[in-house]
Amino acid sequence: MKNLFLIDANSLIHRTFHALPPLNSKDGAPTNALYGLSSILLSILKNKPDFCAACFDRPEPTFRKKEFEKYKSQRPKAPDELISQIIEAHNLFEAFNIKFFEQPGFEADDLIASLTEKFKNEPNLKIIILTGDRDAFQLIEDEKVIVRIFKKGISEVEDYTQKTILEKFQILPEQIIDFKALVGDPSDNIPGINGIGPKSAIELLKQFKNLENLFINQKKMPENLKNKLIKNKENVLLYKKLITLNKNLEINIKLDNLKFDPQLDKIINYFEKFNFKTLIKRLYNINDNQKLIKNDNENKKIKQSSMF
Repeated sequence: MKNLFLIDANSLIHRTFHALPPLNSKDGAPTNALYGLSSILLSILKNKPDFCAACFDRPEPTFRKKEFEKYKSQRPKAPDELISQIIEAHNLFEAFNIKFFEQPGFEADDLIASLTEKFKNEPNLKIIILTGDRDAFQLIEDEKVIVRIFKKGISEVEDYTQKTILEKFQILPEQIIDFKALVGDPSDNIPGINGIGPKSAIELLKQFKNLENLFINQKKMPENLKNKLIKNKENVLLYKKLITLNKNLEINIKLDNLKFDPQLDKIINYFEKFNFKTLIKRLYNINDNQKLIKNDNENKKIKQSSMF
C-alpha cells in the first residue's frame, strides 16, 4: 500500500520553535524551528513516503475569526523570531521537493481536510496526517486515514487510528467535533457549555450520536442537561461549526503531482546555507541505506562539495 503524508506546517514549526533552544545562522537569523522542522522531514524521508504535501496557515483572518471574535484570541502574538522562520519554511519545503498549499481565510487544517477528502478513496493509499493539533482527529477513518501526533518535543510520536480514538476517548473520530462543542476547546478559546463535562458529553454522544440528535431527542434527556442545551443551542451549534474542518476547498492537484522525489543536492545546499552540519550527516546515512540518488558518482561529487 502506498502512503501520502500531509504535513501541518504551522503546527510543526510552532512545536519545534518552543521545543528547541535558540539557534542562529551565520548572519544571526533565528533557525531553531527550521532545524527542528528539517529533522522531522528527515524522519519522514526515512519512512519512504510515496506522496507528500505541506499546508500552511495564512496571516489573514479566517472565516472562524469573523464568525466568533474570541476564536484563538487568548493566544499571544507570535514573536518575530518565529514569524521569520514560518516564512523561510516555504523554502525548506521547496528544498525537499514537497509541494505546499495555503489559502487566505482558511487554516492549514482545512487544506489538510480537503486534501484528505480528495484522495482518501484512492485505491491502495494510506493517508498519514502529521500534526500537533488534535482537531485533525475528526478526519480519521479506520486504518486508511490516521493522525500522527507528537507526544513529547519532536522526538516521540503516536499514531491515532479509529481504534485508538475509541479506546482513549470512548467515542468515534467523527464525534470529536460534537464532544469539543459541548465541553469546549481551550486551545482555540471555544468555551463549550458550562456545566457539561467530558463524562456527560461522552454519555450523551453514546446515546444520541451527535448534537443534532440531542436537540431532536431532548425530551429523553435528564432535565438538567436538557435545560443547559436548550439555553445554549445557538452557541453550541456555532462552536461545532467553528471546530468542523472544511473538506470542500477546491485544490486543483492530482495525486501524481504530489510524488515525493527529493534531490540530495538540493537538501544539502539548504542545510549548508544554515550550517546544519549534523543534519547533513543524518541525510548521508539515510541516503546510504535507501539510495535516494542512484548515481554513485553524483553522490560522491556532492559529498566532496559539502561542508566537511
